Amino acid sequence: MSAKMRIAVAGAGLIGRRHIELIEASKDCALAGIADPSPAAKDYAQARGVNCYADHRALLEQGKPDGLVIASPNTLHLPMALDCAAAGVPALIEKPVTDTVAAAQRLCAAITRTGVPMLVGHHRRHNPIIKAAREAVTTGRLGRLTAVVGLWLLKKPDDYFEVTWRREQGGGPLLINLIHDIDNLRFICGEIAEVQALTSNRIRGFPVEDTAALLLRFANGALGTVTVSDATPAPWSWELSSGENPVYPKQDQPCYVFAGTSGSLSVPTMELWSYPQNPGWHAPLVREAVAPSAYDPLVEQLRHFLAVIAGREQPLISVEDAMGTLAVIEAVSEAARTGHSISPGRIMEQAA
Repeated sequence: MSAKMRIAVAGAGLIGRRHIELIEASKDCALAGIADPSPAAKDYAQARGVNCYADHRALLEQGKPDGLVIASPNTLHLPMALDCAAAGVPALIEKPVTDTVAAAQRLCAAITRTGVPMLVGHHRRHNPIIKAAREAVTTGRLGRLTAVVGLWLLKKPDDYFEVTWRREQGGGPLLINLIHDIDNLRFICGEIAEVQALTSNRIRGFPVEDTAALLLRFANGALGTVTVSDATPAPWSWELSSGENPVYPKQDQPCYVFAGTSGSLSVPTMELWSYPQNPGWHAPLVREAVAPSAYDPLVEQLRHFLAVIAGREQPLISVEDAMGTLAVIEAVSEAARTGHSISPGRIMEQAA
């Protein structure tokens, strides 16, 4: 029997601890150590009987893991990933891949130079619901895509903002939450070529946005709208409607609609609407349920990471791909600031 892969985790916050739990539950890997300078992380590691390192470089040098999950604050993603590349250790980097497109380009160059594989933790690409929606669009089941609607509306509790960085630029729903939805839309519909946007901080008055409205043009010609607010009681968000994370009470409501010339699909309710014959608004519509298989996307992501380390699979979302999602978020911010239409491609060109 082959030995289990040894996977370490940098960052023992909420998402880091979720990764740790998955590693411990896996039959194919074992926890190789934790890197986090906080006293709470040291106690957490001690309770699990694993070494805790104040610095990720000491973990890489002394713990010698087969792979590292980077679940640290965004600004640390680049230096940690660069150190992994230098040490020859594959990494799973939590989203966003880095804090800026320019930083992501530096990481892409390091990966090209060293050949060390890395993937990014946009874990919803592993969700069977998102995969089924992508299949419906890319196989032409909906016909030619015409319009896309995305909603991310919910209310974060007041104590969420007791953490200082959540009240500052970069801590709002655009970079923390919407980036997931933008990645879903890119994965399902293809590249986003143009962005217009408005943002507002009127509700809380913090330096960071609480509400945003986006207009998107996809490379395939489809148009999309996305409305975002973390200040309203509402069920229309992936968190509340997908059932992916049990900490959120599940609501039977869609958060995306994909409309094509042959049919339309609501997600994650997975209802496909079409005309069986004589298409047109006087004819009766038929509603068909699309039933994807069910499994935990985070468990699947870990399996995939192990396969990437072993060389059996290529990253489902590479650093370069994830940089495209980050470029859309930067384009949204610039479009809101300037009032102009912004191309994510231009964002990447300017950062080069």
